Parts: sequence; C-alpha cells; structure tokens
Amino acid sequence: MGLGNKSVLVAGGAGFIGSHIVDRLAVEGLESLVVVDNLFLGSVDNLMEARSQFPELVFYEEDASDPGTMRDIMERHGVDVVFDLAVIPLPASHTRPRWVFEQNVGVTLTLCELAVGGAYDTLIHFSSSEVYGTCEYEPMDEEHPLKGMTPYAASKIASDQLVFSYDRTFGLDASIVRPFNNFGPRQNDGSYAGVIPLTIKRILNNEPPVIYGSGMQTRDYLYVTDTADSAVDIYNSRKTRGKALNIASGKEISIASVIGLISEYMGCEKPIVREPERPGDVRRHIANIFLAKDLIGFKPSVSFEEGLRRTVDWYVQRAKK
Repeated sequence: MGLGNKSVLVAGGAGFIGSHIVDRLAVEGLESLVVVDNLFLGSVDNLMEARSQFPELVFYEEDASDPGTMRDIMERHGVDVVFDLAVIPLPASHTRPRWVFEQNVGVTLTLCELAVGGAYDTLIHFSSSEVYGTCEYEPMDEEHPLKGMTPYAASKIASDQLVFSYDRTFGLDASIVRPFNNFGPRQNDGSYAGVIPLTIKRILNNEPPVIYGSGMQTRDYLYVTDTADSAVDIYNSRKTRGKALNIASGKEISIASVIGLISEYMGCEKPIVREPERPGDVRRHIANIFLAKDLIGFKPSVSFEEGLRRTVDWYVQRAKK
C-alpha cells in the first residue's frame, strides 16, 4: 500500500508516542501531515524534529473528540489516513475518572463516525496493554481476557470495542495497535510521569529513587521508535485490518530492576525509598507478539539496555540545556 502521497492526520501527535509516529511519517513522502493535540501532556517542542524533515507540517491545538472541528480539519487537508493516539493518561483516571473515560471514548467515537461518514479512509487506532489488566497466563496474547483495573483501562477497552463494532457493522477500514510499556526521549516527566522518566528526573534533582509496593511488578518495555515503525507497517498490511496487534518486546522486567539499572547508569548511590503500592497497579505484564511477527514481520530492533542508555542520555542533555 504505502503512505506516499497520502494526507495523514495524527491525533495526539504532540505527545510522547505520537510525536515519534509523526517523526516516522515525516520521511514517508506524504502529501500533507497534520497534527491535532490539545496539549494536555503534549508539547509543540516535540514536533521540532518532524518539522525539520517535513516543514509543511500543520499543527492544530484542538480537542480531537469534537466532530465539527475534526471534520473541518479533514476536509481542509483532504485527509486519507488517521493515526489515533489522542488520550488522557492512566493516572488522571484516579482523580477524574468520568472525564478520562468520556474524553478517551469520545475521541474514538468521533473518529469512527467521521470515517464511516466518508471524511477519511483508514484508521490506525492506538490501544493499550492496560486493557488486559494483570497477567492471567503468560505470555499475554490478543485473546487474553480484558480485565482492566482502572477507569483509564475501561476507556481503552470501550474504545477498542467501538473500533471493532464499526468494522463489523459499517465496514470501517481500521487496525488496532496495542502497545505495551513504551519508553524513550520526550516521555512526560512531569504530572502523570511513568517510572523511567520520573526516576531519571529524581536522580537529576539529587533525590532518591522511589519504588511503589514491592517493586516485583513486571512490565514489557519497548523503545518508542520500534512502536513508531510498527504503526507504519500495520497501516501497510491489509492483513491487519479488523485486528488488534500486541506491540512489545516479549520480555518482562521488574520495576525494581528498571530502577536499579537507571541508578547504576546514572551513578546514583542514594538508597531507594519505599512507598505504598499505587491503586490499580497491575502485577505482571509480558506480551505474546507472535501475531505481529506473522502479519508484519515485527521484531524489536532496540534492546532495553540500549534504549535505556539513549533515554537517560537524552534527559541528561536536556537538563544541561
């Protein structure tokens, strides 16, 4: 298929994963590249690299759940393909559960409606490994029960089911990317930060690392550029339509090990502080990635150790600036 000469819109494209998707798309020979982001966590600075490759990139600070706004933007640019990464993150659902659920599902519903209404052709929707909840068997394939443990996870389950239902009922041309724990440069290190950027920030601020709970919780981490590559490959493969694909490393690592590696690499000798376990924290995640290997030839290219070095170096250099 290929994205050459297509007009592509990335919802949530100024965020962490979204901006890396935009970077990847910027070298695909597109007709136009449009980013819509409400900047809840995203930043226009995250688009600097993409702009250097694609100066014609157009950015709109808008709410991707608004049907009228999104239709106007799509008509203005003749959009063919939408990559949907617009999302309010998991931690926000602990304090504003209704808003997070309505916002996340609202974006997906708007994009599904616009697609079946003819506003664009193909949707590549980003889900989350949080839809599975804690691992009931391992490795977790796409048939694993959906037992999300937070309102955020519930919103992602509902969004996935919306995409599937519009495919079955209206013939929506869509594929679902189900990434596990991504990490890398530009990941938010402020409010709602993940463990890797938060630990790096604490050490840079001469604070001790923190482990919530036992630290034996495991995650399946993937360097963000591997996810970006997979998103383009999923678009290019018709065999992925109507399916959700796990995108991950297929390996698990404990949170305690992650924090230990960061501390070692950054030369931090401060003792780790222990805090109570956070609500809704899944105990174990490890993905089965056989379907992605079969349909798109997926294979991670960046090891966790190499990705972690790149990530720490990026935050250290940013702090120096």
